[in-house]
Amino acid sequence: MERVRGPRSARRALGRLLEAVLASRAEANAVFDILAVLQSEDPEEIQDAVRACSRLFGALLERGELFVGQLPPEETVMAGSQGATRKYKVWMRHRYQSCCNRLAELLAHPSFQVKELALSTLMKFVQLEGAHPLEKPKWEGSYLFPRQLFKAVVDGLLSLEEDCALLLSQFCQYLEHDDVRYHTMQAAADTVARVANAHPEVPLTFWNNVFTLLSAVSLPRQESDIANFYVQRTELSDKWKVTHLKEHRKAFQLMWLGFLKHKLPLSLYKKVLVIMHESILPHLAQPSLMIDFLTRAYDIGGAISLLALNGLFILIHEHNLEYPDFYRKLYGLLDPSVFHVKYRARFFHLADLFLSSSHLPAYLVAAFAKRLARLALTAPPEALLMVLPFICNLLRRHPACRVLVHRPRGSELDADPYDPDEEDPAQSRALESSLWELQALQRHYHPEVSKAASVINQALSVPEASIAPLLELTAFEIFERDLKKKGPEAVPLEFIPAQGLLGRRDDLCAQHFTLS
Repeated sequence: MERVRGPRSARRALGRLLEAVLASRAEANAVFDILAVLQSEDPEEIQDAVRACSRLFGALLERGELFVGQLPPEETVMAGSQGATRKYKVWMRHRYQSCCNRLAELLAHPSFQVKELALSTLMKFVQLEGAHPLEKPKWEGSYLFPRQLFKAVVDGLLSLEEDCALLLSQFCQYLEHDDVRYHTMQAAADTVARVANAHPEVPLTFWNNVFTLLSAVSLPRQESDIANFYVQRTELSDKWKVTHLKEHRKAFQLMWLGFLKHKLPLSLYKKVLVIMHESILPHLAQPSLMIDFLTRAYDIGGAISLLALNGLFILIHEHNLEYPDFYRKLYGLLDPSVFHVKYRARFFHLADLFLSSSHLPAYLVAAFAKRLARLALTAPPEALLMVLPFICNLLRRHPACRVLVHRPRGSELDADPYDPDEEDPAQSRALESSLWELQALQRHYHPEVSKAASVINQALSVPEASIAPLLELTAFEIFERDLKKKGPEAVPLEFIPAQGLLGRRDDLCAQHFTLS
């Protein structure tokens, strides 16, 4: 095709070529001219060519003018003695395949407009191929979906070099369709396995792209909700796996387990654990299979261990899984940083649930109460206002631990027997100690903290104090609350009024300085 100057002229030229190909098979060679523009360096020309290909091959799919079945080599068919119609369909199917390959390459184009248009065109072809399959059914009524074409789309979205978050956000609109979501889960699992096996060190960019896609997948709650299909069907068959929620759950489980079994960067551990309890565990066919990942995350320490508590809580309480040394590791998470991490509220909410059982041994509860009291000595006021009621609730639930604040026949202690460096709560000797830290906090500079610590001076009330409103309390909120308090109108003060800038004549300052 002769190169035409100007975008409008080029667009008109493409339009003429398109009309010619669709009008007569004799003009089929003009497809090469259209495909050649896809190789242009000008984003505007590429977009015009993509639109032309979309119209051309969309019409050919609807007309049934592409070869159906296992595609034979082009040279073999063209050199053979087969009919002209068969040769045309095979030849045009090869051109269609070349177009799809180029569109998949354009998903990595520098221009986002080109990438977005390439994605929408490929998804249009997926829809049309599903409605007009290019493969023969294995048996009557078998389920057909353009898996190879769709897998090429998913491979292009899960780039190893480029952050595709923006393009993936465009793709997420298709995940509302049950068939697209089902095949996305399968294709993503295949891509992760292939890339992980081919690369000794997988780039962080790839893992981020995978997480962005996987975290966007959300399954319906019940099977009756599976009715929204991207590829329109005259009727749905119960023999198709895509119509059953159980199969969706299996694919969802394989997708996540295949992703999480690899060595992931710590930043991704946090992102996965944040959504684990709400977006992943409820949809798994066998939630207990996630125990390996959660225990591995729990052993890492720090904020990641705090986040892993949510998932472990669900597995222990709802799926009756046993976790050895769970309370010992939970005890080990209590360090000064726990009052300053982003997930403090979630951690103490879960710790409160884990320590709510009345069947826990007294030495264990006493160790937690003592460790928290010791950490409270250096905690900020906003944390103290939550921790002090937390400790008092532990004493309310477990009367055997009240000897920590009142031991009638106890002997005088020259030193605190509690060992803060002991990792095993059973060996910490907390039950032999006392909560003298709470008495020290009664002289805290903040009046509300002092008042909260003074609760132990009287007999503890039976109903527990709710810590839910205090879990997310911040220093800013305390400051704002203090500003709104109204003090007494007249405050008696004892001072000698100042006389002059340098005070009275007998002041030390006035003896050495004078104003001149």
